[in-house]
Amino acid sequence: MTVKAAVVGVGNIGSIHADVYNGHPQAELVAVCDIVKEKADAAARKFGCRAFYSVEEMIGSGIEIDACSVATKGEENGGEHYEPTMRLLEAGIPVLGEKPISNRIDEGERMVELARSKKIPYGVNLNHRFTPAALKAKGWVEEGRLGKLHMINMRMWINNPVETSPWFHLRALHPHSFDVIRYFCGDVKRVAAFMMKGEGRSIWSNAQVLLEFRNGAIGNLVGSYDAGGSYGLEQCDVVGSKGRFVLTDACEHLTFYPRRSIETETYSYLGGMRSFSETFKSRIGSWIEQIAAGEPYDRIDGSGEDALKAQYIIEAAIRSWETGTIVELDF
Repeated sequence: MTVKAAVVGVGNIGSIHADVYNGHPQAELVAVCDIVKEKADAAARKFGCRAFYSVEEMIGSGIEIDACSVATKGEENGGEHYEPTMRLLEAGIPVLGEKPISNRIDEGERMVELARSKKIPYGVNLNHRFTPAALKAKGWVEEGRLGKLHMINMRMWINNPVETSPWFHLRALHPHSFDVIRYFCGDVKRVAAFMMKGEGRSIWSNAQVLLEFRNGAIGNLVGSYDAGGSYGLEQCDVVGSKGRFVLTDACEHLTFYPRRSIETETYSYLGGMRSFSETFKSRIGSWIEQIAAGEPYDRIDGSGEDALKAQYIIEAAIRSWETGTIVELDF
């Protein structure tokens, strides 16, 4: 099956989605859509497809669409996802959204519930889990190589000087962090958070978030919008009763450390993936392949439900900091 694909929102990230669809052997980019006519027209010329200026117009045209990326933005990078996603799902079109699923929990819940009730595939671009290194590490966890999980220490930081809402750093960056954390260690039970405003900042640009998992493991996230380019992007350190792994910068280096031996095992650039920018191709490619294979709605990797659960943790961290309490999660 060739997946006839569309992209809503063709800014920087949407153009990446369009480029991946356009170059994938199992996909054909048939439409782009943007409320800014010049952007839609330019993308249509670049990719050789039809341009639309509203989701309603695109759906009403009768053009055949098997899957659609929603790469809109808005407040906290998630304020404009809801309306186009709901319209596409109502029309029966599978959606791959950008993160965060939404900056509003109620909107995220409605999108996930609509996709579930209509049994339509709904994914989110949680691309940090879609790397050969992350897949190998996940295999180690599932096969018991780490033993009983004890703890996870996750760090993700970039230099982002944007000053918008107080929670921009948490809601825009850390859907990725908490998805990776859940990917390796499962659902979170309790959350406690501490935050500070970096020098000259008006937003909570630095955070330490403590986690207790339902399986008994413990962990933390170190997050910042005040990091330097020399700091690296991220590091994920998972420790169990038999061993430990450290995954650096999503895909670049992965090392296994056995508990009772000094002989380590290191992989660099697994699958030929050298940098974070390549993860878009890996993640969107997985989406295309699942749609082409007719994967059921409840088997989508990096699903809307996964994204919503990451957002629940973020909102719990915000409540924890605001109230000075440990917040319980009930999902």
